[in-house]
Amino acid sequence: MRVTPCQAALAGAIGLNLLLLYCAWRGPGGSPNSCRPPRGVPGVTVLLRDFEDFENDLAGTARSFASLPVPVLVAAETAPYPPVPLPAGVGLFPLRPAADRPPPLAHPELHVRTRHVALVPDGTRAVPGLLERMRDALEKNAGETRLVAAPVGSVPLRCLELRLEPRAWTARYGPGAPGVCRAVEGTAVLLLRTRDLFALPFPLARPVPTALFVQAAFRGWGLRVMPAAFPAARRPPVSPHGRWKAENLAETRRRRLMRDLGVKREVLADGRERWYGCGKETARCFGTVHARTPQYLLAGRWTPPCCLRALRETARHVAGVLETAGVRYWLEGGSLLGAARLGDIIPWDYDVDLGIYREDVGKCRWLAAAAAGEPVEDAEGFLWEKAAEGDFYRVHYSRSNRNRLHVDLWPFYPRGGVMTKDTWLGHPQDVEFPESFLLPRVPMPFAGFTAMAPNNARAFLELKFGPGAIENPEYPNPAVKRLGED
Repeated sequence: MRVTPCQAALAGAIGLNLLLLYCAWRGPGGSPNSCRPPRGVPGVTVLLRDFEDFENDLAGTARSFASLPVPVLVAAETAPYPPVPLPAGVGLFPLRPAADRPPPLAHPELHVRTRHVALVPDGTRAVPGLLERMRDALEKNAGETRLVAAPVGSVPLRCLELRLEPRAWTARYGPGAPGVCRAVEGTAVLLLRTRDLFALPFPLARPVPTALFVQAAFRGWGLRVMPAAFPAARRPPVSPHGRWKAENLAETRRRRLMRDLGVKREVLADGRERWYGCGKETARCFGTVHARTPQYLLAGRWTPPCCLRALRETARHVAGVLETAGVRYWLEGGSLLGAARLGDIIPWDYDVDLGIYREDVGKCRWLAAAAAGEPVEDAEGFLWEKAAEGDFYRVHYSRSNRNRLHVDLWPFYPRGGVMTKDTWLGHPQDVEFPESFLLPRVPMPFAGFTAMAPNNARAFLELKFGPGAIENPEYPNPAVKRLGED
């Protein structure tokens, strides 16, 4: 039978596809993917990630390391613009999805074929053999050590300890002991195993060093510092506009990174703090509160520290305004519990409760305006209003940050020697109590200031919460989430 050229081409195409399928899934030894290019070959790939489009030394850095020779990749959301004349053989690793391309991060490890990868900052110059020495140091100290750092330039790296407090959304830096580093201060080349890098949830987030240090600390990875340094390129001074632009971009990236990593507060080695989270202009400090259980509790977290800071500020402000106006108030509910237990807001609480004498409402101009149904913003930017849920008042941290950070003011009045009120929300601790607890009221440390409280806090709290309330902390709704189940 005569075979036409068209039939031969079709048969060849079918055969090739069958061969590829057989090779991929039933290759030599029967192992899947055995015909794919080898992965994890010896060597180090240089990855260039931290650079700016508008002013960089990308071409010089790539050229220097490509001369070793080692594989060099540039990782960027899109191709650098203005265009950078990259040396021959230097690849571009696009990170931003495009409609006409496969998802770039579906298998990012396919772009790096070597067993080790070095993340090199812009403006670094290669030193023959130093990457290999870093690799050898990593493998020699295999185990807890997963990162090796070498300085760039003449300034040595400073070894830092990094302690993460996930429930408090906090990262704390401190001086590191010799040989025990979790982070470094200074410009550095960072080398690690390729499989470790791409096992991280944010392998190429910027700023690269911070992203790697925090993710490594979550996993308990150690870091080794090499004494040998990479030279830094001599570069012309950055223009004032370029410096301003770079600083703004760096701040934006850092805030985005901290949001992704779940860090809202950094305590630096010198004691300074960086905050990432709520402010007067923020729409809300955290997500939904359902069945008296904030969303963050279900994620194993406590109240974000920026929210606690704002809540303390609101409570201090409200107490000061009430005292100045002559409104009799006292710590109520969970706020009194926090004061008795810690002298502060309970770490997982999301509001402050104060009781007030209903007859004193008219003494405070802001409360009087709220009682008349008019939300009013005071001179310090705090918003006073009547609550929609019933006959009580709410003071918000700001007009923008409403319904999350607030102080609730509950108007009680005496009836036959018992303090009662008109709105009850069904909380177990929401009960009447003898007025004798307020005759007199007493000062009590709370949230960084002195607040007024019932004269027998323990008896008051045990009336509301039951025996042992101070010594036995519990989440607001144990039926949904219990303390210790994190």
